[in-house]
Amino acid sequence: MRALDTNVLLRLLVRDDRRQTAAAEAFVAEGAWVSHLVLVEAIWVLYAVYEREAAQLIAALEMLLAHRQLVLQDADTVAAALAHFKRRPALGFSDCLILEVARKAGHVPLGSFDKALAGLPQTQRL
Repeated sequence: MRALDTNVLLRLLVRDDRRQTAAAEAFVAEGAWVSHLVLVEAIWVLYAVYEREAAQLIAALEMLLAHRQLVLQDADTVAAALAHFKRRPALGFSDCLILEVARKAGHVPLGSFDKALAGLPQTQRL
């Protein structure tokens, strides 16, 4: 299966360049894989560059999880991270995904100096 770079995923989400959006759609038409790294980077760009609010980031993540042509790396892990992010968007999606990746790998508790993150189950504030 093909894989996407962050800039291709962003074209699918933001649709701010007609030519690049069409090329991105054509590329994913037969299916494409989205890694955790690409997903986190895209969400960060949507927040930091495009100034999207938490509700818009949540909607984008939900759309990607339900997308027929895209396969997210460990979609169940992404969905679990999204559930945390929905409840506590101030944490940031990347922190939620870090916790869920560690949990899936069986490497918990997750140590953090972040007081808010350490408030989640299976974390430990240092």
